Amino acid sequence: MLTIAEFSKQTLAGDASGHDWYHAKRVADWALRLYEEDNGPATKETTAILRAGGLLHDTIDDKVVSDVLSQIKKVEKLLRANDFSKEATDEVMDTIQNLSYSANLVKQHELSKRGQYVQDADRIEALGAIGIARVFAYGGSKGRVMADPKVLPVTELKDKATYRQNANPSVNHFYEKLFKLPAQLNTTAGRKEGDKRAEYMKDFLRTFNDETGLLADPAFNLEDKNDGCTD
Repeated sequence: MLTIAEFSKQTLAGDASGHDWYHAKRVADWALRLYEEDNGPATKETTAILRAGGLLHDTIDDKVVSDVLSQIKKVEKLLRANDFSKEATDEVMDTIQNLSYSANLVKQHELSKRGQYVQDADRIEALGAIGIARVFAYGGSKGRVMADPKVLPVTELKDKATYRQNANPSVNHFYEKLFKLPAQLNTTAGRKEGDKRAEYMKDFLRTFNDETGLLADPAFNLEDKNDGCTD
């Protein structure tokens, strides 16, 4: 019988788009860290649910697996085989199927309290130094250029299909999604970490523009870019 960590590692091994095993492990670690920062020491059950949500959240993503429905059934069986109760299994499955940015573009799904910490952990992984690295790793895996001053950020991506079809240069992703994330974080600890990381990304883009001149258009202005709107 595979452990949850082994299953995650096996499923995500070799991913070059920023959705690898180390990303999943960081999400699990940060979910617990954020939860305990706000609430104190987590119980054994809460720890298990937070870590399972983090480790498994990308194992059912259509960016990673081709048959999502079969994978969902496999993950449910995995949780039960690892002694998760029906209630705990249902909570983890609800979290990993509904935490993504694209799943919440039309309507915000109400996650459990623990699910909100997993969602925040996943979103802060899209911010800061690691967020910068993941933007360009994902763009490179899709054959996207880094930046093009003639292609300006899309102001609004209204649904999952539009969001997934967007193939703009990688740097545009900061403006089209990432700077919206801090305002969408659920938890006190998550917002604190998210705001800090968003400022780091602004500094990076200022330096990027100083070195390249590719972000001179007003559309790439960095003021108020973490005030957010409704992944």
